[in-house]
Amino acid sequence: MDRKWILGGIGLIAIAVIGRLIPHASNITPLYAVALFACAVFPKRWAIVVPVVAMIASDLMIGMHATVMFTWTGMLAFAAFGYGIRESRTTTKIVGSALAGSIVFFIWTNFGHWLTMGMYPMNGAGLAACYTAALPFFRNSTLGNLAFSGALFAAYEWYRVRKAAKVAQAVTA
Repeated sequence: MDRKWILGGIGLIAIAVIGRLIPHASNITPLYAVALFACAVFPKRWAIVVPVVAMIASDLMIGMHATVMFTWTGMLAFAAFGYGIRESRTTTKIVGSALAGSIVFFIWTNFGHWLTMGMYPMNGAGLAACYTAALPFFRNSTLGNLAFSGALFAAYEWYRVRKAAKVAQAVTA
């Protein structure tokens, strides 16, 4: 793997881990945007390594919890949307993927919370109460996912355009 991808991966892991460790509003972290971005941009074989390492490292620092199976698999589901936009990363597809990933993550992880935490009755009403109580977290995570995804993809596009201009300038010089 090329050095630039290794350095970029380390940088993204650092952003994701630090973003989960520093004080932040509930569920507003760059982790899921990093997962989406890495799987959309990095070489296929290595793309998933970035968010998996970031998730494991940050959870080890924050502390493990009963729903870790759901949050880790939810992150993998979120990341899968990045693979879906590899060939065409339009603004619409990036926003749609960040929204879809947020929805899937919300449904899956809150189902896991309901199933494992014992806070709600084990019936439809209990599940509905769990989802209802989690709506503020969903709002925050969706806004964070959209903002961080926008920032990552915009920065990358700026870099690509800048790099292409330098190459074109060197060719004509």
